[in-house]
Amino acid sequence: MPGNDTRLNVIVIGRVQGVGFRMFVQHHATQLNLVGYVRNDHTNRRRLEVVAEGSKENLEELLRKLQIGPGGARVEDVQVSWGHSQDGFNSFRVTA
Repeated sequence: MPGNDTRLNVIVIGRVQGVGFRMFVQHHATQLNLVGYVRNDHTNRRRLEVVAEGSKENLEELLRKLQIGPGGARVEDVQVSWGHSQDGFNSFRVTA
């Protein structure tokens, strides 16, 4: 997608599984015209991984939402790294 020149990699730590966090992320990422994925960390139930590409402004908005999360979640830490888009996505999806 044009304008998707930035990549955001996030690990969200806390009470993030079993609270609808992945659907929360997919909803907001789609609303912000971002592409990428969100998935649970199956080795650590307290971690969730988000990879998103799009405009820096929209990615920053998604990051603000990730720092809060949906009702029932408790975000304790957010580990963030930024990079250049790899243009490997055409939508935003929830993966296993």
